[in-house]
Amino acid sequence: MLEEAPVKRLAILGSTGSIGVQALDVAGRFPERFEVVALAAGRNVERLAEQAARFRPRLVAVADEAAAAALRGRVTRGTEVLAGDAGVVAAAAHPEVDFVLAAISGGAGLRSTAAAIEAGKPVGLANKESLVLAGELLMARAAARRVPILPVDSEHSAIHQSLVGHNRGEVRRLILTASGGPLRSVPAAELPGVGPERALKHPNWSMGDKITIDSATLMNKGLEVIEARWLFGVEPRRIDIVVHPESVVHSMVEYIDGSMVAQLGISDMRGPISYAMGHPERLPLELAPLDLARLGRLTFEQPDPIRFPAYTLAYRALERGGTAPAVLSGADEAAVAAFLARRCRFTEIAEICAGVLEAHAPEPLRSVEQALAASELGRREAEKRVARAAG
Repeated sequence: MLEEAPVKRLAILGSTGSIGVQALDVAGRFPERFEVVALAAGRNVERLAEQAARFRPRLVAVADEAAAAALRGRVTRGTEVLAGDAGVVAAAAHPEVDFVLAAISGGAGLRSTAAAIEAGKPVGLANKESLVLAGELLMARAAARRVPILPVDSEHSAIHQSLVGHNRGEVRRLILTASGGPLRSVPAAELPGVGPERALKHPNWSMGDKITIDSATLMNKGLEVIEARWLFGVEPRRIDIVVHPESVVHSMVEYIDGSMVAQLGISDMRGPISYAMGHPERLPLELAPLDLARLGRLTFEQPDPIRFPAYTLAYRALERGGTAPAVLSGADEAAVAAFLARRCRFTEIAEICAGVLEAHAPEPLRSVEQALAASELGRREAEKRVARAAG
């Protein structure tokens, strides 16, 4: 059946990042299944040129005109090179594309994700900020356009897989698993002195700096709660978090009869990426099998809101509604950047975000541009707090 499936034509947004590179690895393993039509990236011209040479897309988009000028002489004839937001939106809405993998990190990915939905393209969503900033709007528009949104985050992919074949009305709660990050066992007294090097040493996953710090603070799990709330239409009070250091159970769904359905797998993002890209079929990836006997046991524990209060802010933002989640996301981006630049302490990341969130008066969310403006407001307010503390 696999070889009879039609070729799926792809746009990979964020192709030079970790998720994009792994998505192209999956596409390259199944040339009979996938054709790469469009690529979009930031300023990594070297890697993008290599990708364009291998996959020969119709369109590539980069962050600015300088990167576009550097790229134009390195792509084959027939590949159009565009720059800026307009170029990324053009890649997302390309008329020949059947599936968009949205993996541009941060709020920068929101416009292109929205453009893919407006163009009626199924989306594999690896950019959680799109739903954190404007989940209510995007999911409503996707429903109106009948556009499938397939999660690529390992946790949300696990929930999606655990819901297949079940009645959504019988769901009691969603349970997101968290590794606990690199600082799970660090005593509270030591956390203020933790530097970027230590916080960036994630025990299970290889990710970008920002998401790794979010994992260390557990803010990442809070943002995933916001994402899950909109992806699956479940109230925040029915979305729980459990720390699972082995990162084998990627998340679970509990049903009203007490049964739980979980998705397990090795820590390799090509699993959830291929699930989204191949949906509704699974692709035969040649990944190492999960050896439960060798693992011996799996452990679970409650997250600690005293040592890691960041995740609790997401529930507060959802309760406040409107622009509050977008403001929280922007504040977190600025606070993490300050920590990485050694301008604030590890424990101050959550403190800064909490202060910005509490000071914000939420407005009803009406547009993508308003969501982006709210995120930028959160960023500016967090930067002011960092500057005041340093002064």
